[in-house]
Amino acid sequence: MQARGFHAAPISERVEGISLDDWRASNPRAALGRAVRGFLARAEHDGPDLRQAIVEVQPDALLVDINSWGGLAAAEAWGGPWATFCPYPLALPSRDVPPFGPGLAPARGSLGRLRDRLLRPIVSGTIERTMLPALTDVRQRMGLSPLTDVGEMFLKPPLVIYMTAEPFEYLRSDWPRTVVMVGPCDWDPPAPPPSWLEEITGPIVLVTTSSEFQDDGRLVQAALEALSADPFTIVATMPAGDPTRLAVPVNARVERFIPHGAVLDRAVCAVTHGGMGATQKALARGVPVCAVPFGRDQLEVARRVEVACAGTRLPAKRLTPDRLRHKVLEAVSKAEGAKRVADGFAAAGGPRAAADAFEKQLICCGACVPKW
Repeated sequence: MQARGFHAAPISERVEGISLDDWRASNPRAALGRAVRGFLARAEHDGPDLRQAIVEVQPDALLVDINSWGGLAAAEAWGGPWATFCPYPLALPSRDVPPFGPGLAPARGSLGRLRDRLLRPIVSGTIERTMLPALTDVRQRMGLSPLTDVGEMFLKPPLVIYMTAEPFEYLRSDWPRTVVMVGPCDWDPPAPPPSWLEEITGPIVLVTTSSEFQDDGRLVQAALEALSADPFTIVATMPAGDPTRLAVPVNARVERFIPHGAVLDRAVCAVTHGGMGATQKALARGVPVCAVPFGRDQLEVARRVEVACAGTRLPAKRLTPDRLRHKVLEAVSKAEGAKRVADGFAAAGGPRAAADAFEKQLICCGACVPKW
């Protein structure tokens, strides 16, 4: 950032020291509770951290991560122009999509709409009971009024830069005008491609797990076993795991971390944990995805892969080498759907569209709702 002329400083070490432990939960409701406690613990520090930065820097405008609950409250309380960016599926209720969380397919026909009407209060009720008290606590510390429901959290920012696009995101007739879809803002740390990548001549399957630990290392091991006899080279990354504990076949290479861009440029499929970042990075290059969701928002991401015909979905509870191999081979045949998603992402504009939207927000100076 500094090399490009920006002033940059790290957030509080206390924020970075708090890890999510939702992967320890035995069911989705308990996992949500653990995740909320993690975000709440971070908010105790990221809110005051941003508030102090505002005092020191005197910014013209703010751009805050949607999962920085304290930061969102600090930005709203500040009163100047501000926006949020959301690199995850936006959990904003809509009459046109299923209730968020379980990864349900969009409704078809009257029975599907009835399903959504019956499930919506059950699913949203669990979310409201778990999240709303925590959000109220965070907001009250910043002198803000409580929210009436969790969905209001996504309506408070004058601008939401939503880092996805149709046809990966579901069609809706009731998008708020404050939500601007720009597609994924794909970026890799500047680095030359690894030298060993040039030695690979055949098709590559990229396998990757979460950058925030969630005990999903068995996805890599299953992929190594599943594809060991196929004419692929497997390149696997485990940014939050331990690659040294795996049995690696001769057609595979396992690293803790490498930038994915150069690998994806050569890949015929990406096997992901359903994280939005890795999944959209592959699809933005027209690479189909086999998504194996373990929790968090990954069930929604994996379902979107399937619905967009841009790959396949395999629930983590059903993960075996044989099933994974079948799903990978099926995903490879979905290149046309992946290309369609890539075209949608490109049409949305990416980083330039995000910057343009943010500049329009600056012109409004927080005094009006942007009309895109």
